Amino acid sequence: NFYQPMVFKSIHNVTGRCFLSLFLLILIGCKDDSPDRHLQLGNWYVQKGILDEAVLEFREVIRLIPLTYKDISKEEFKMLGTAHYNLALVYTKKGWWDFALKEAQNSFNLQPTASHYDLVQLIKKREELSPQKPQS
Repeated sequence: NFYQPMVFKSIHNVTGRCFLSLFLLILIGCKDDSPDRHLQLGNWYVQKGILDEAVLEFREVIRLIPLTYKDISKEEFKMLGTAHYNLALVYTKKGWWDFALKEAQNSFNLQPTASHYDLVQLIKKREELSPQKPQS
């Protein structure tokens, strides 16, 4: 039938939009303003290529976890390091190398793992290869 592919495509688009709307409503509608929820939402935005929203979510994780490390749990400490790491990755995708290096260094300071160290080194190498910025 001639109309069958068009109808299927239309139903598929509506179903996809409904799922997306439902997913966002569930995440946004939660009264719990937990760092974990923002970290998950930031990761979801990255997967969808919505980088500006991902930045906001990762920054919210950093805002919600207190700066006094003695007051946070091991899980929150790990979330904080992950938020800085993910933010560094998003900044590299946006070409914001100075911000990316700062966040990568923060992530390494919180979680001195090989992957965090490697990210710092890669961003430093990228900055070395970029043309010099004009001096003011």
